[in-house]
Amino acid sequence: MNSLKKGWHALISALDSDHFSDPIEVVRAQPERIDPARCVSFAVLHLGCLGIIWVGVGAWAVWTAVALYFIRMFFVTGIYHRYFSHKTYSTSRFVQFLMALAGTTCVQRGPLWWAYVHRHHHRHSDEPPDMHSPVQHGFWWSHIGWITSNKNHPTDYTKIKDLAKYPELRLLNRYDLLGSVLLLSLLAIWGAVLRSYGVDTSPMQMIVWGYFVSTTFLFHGTACINSMAHVFGSRRYDTKDDSRNSFLLALITLGEGWHNNHHRYMSATRQGFYWWEIDITYYLLKAISWTGLIWDLKGVPKSAYENQEVPADEADLEDPEAAVIAAAAAAKSGASVGA
Repeated sequence: MNSLKKGWHALISALDSDHFSDPIEVVRAQPERIDPARCVSFAVLHLGCLGIIWVGVGAWAVWTAVALYFIRMFFVTGIYHRYFSHKTYSTSRFVQFLMALAGTTCVQRGPLWWAYVHRHHHRHSDEPPDMHSPVQHGFWWSHIGWITSNKNHPTDYTKIKDLAKYPELRLLNRYDLLGSVLLLSLLAIWGAVLRSYGVDTSPMQMIVWGYFVSTTFLFHGTACINSMAHVFGSRRYDTKDDSRNSFLLALITLGEGWHNNHHRYMSATRQGFYWWEIDITYYLLKAISWTGLIWDLKGVPKSAYENQEVPADEADLEDPEAAVIAAAAAAKSGASVGA
């Protein structure tokens, strides 16, 4: 009976990210350990890639998977990370909602959970409370193990008050599987349309390649920042953690590989501080800002190029929560929700 009850709670939790069988305080007090129920979704995602055995390989399907990898990597880096986690630029409430919805198609849980976890990471980077530090927990735990631990699944809305005040964001965060439903539906339609025009593909082939294969690569590409960007690469700044810069990781993640830069000045929209530090996410955000959909992209402070200690007026960059509060205070009243 207990097994059935646990299974039922696991199913409800998969559909409702705010559902837990125990009080949130009890869940957070649990030890770090792999929860079999939390592994099911990862097993399904990876096993789904084996579907290529039955649907085969098609040029349109493969290129759709590649395109969705990079498009959704931008959603992770430009939306979940640089907007929701750090508020490095501003936007309207409506566009904020659309960005949050787009982010859920990445299948990396909701925008508020992602922001909460990432701000927690910066506050305790490479310290014992850092849930995905390779320095503290090793490669495999920081890469994938931490997200299978039930302890790390509740969203602490008190730590992201600037975001939690929007009911539409809380809704998307709670029912983040809406993103998967949306993506699967679009892929099925895409496959059917192409087939109607004589392309040798099918809705199922598009789903296998565009959802399962692409999402699996997207997850591991993103996770490489957790597991590798604090181990491999160079260090320009003497930060309190072991963050590093890596050209290879920057290519894989559209600019997130300049991790030591980011940990030194986390409120800057740009993470590749020099022209040779490729930062595709920043280039895209800059281009989008020309349309007026986003604005107030925060620049790199002068001290970054002088390699000095952070001046008093830039001290907020050392603390993600303080940075968000300071940015919000500086925003024009009613002009945006993103500052």
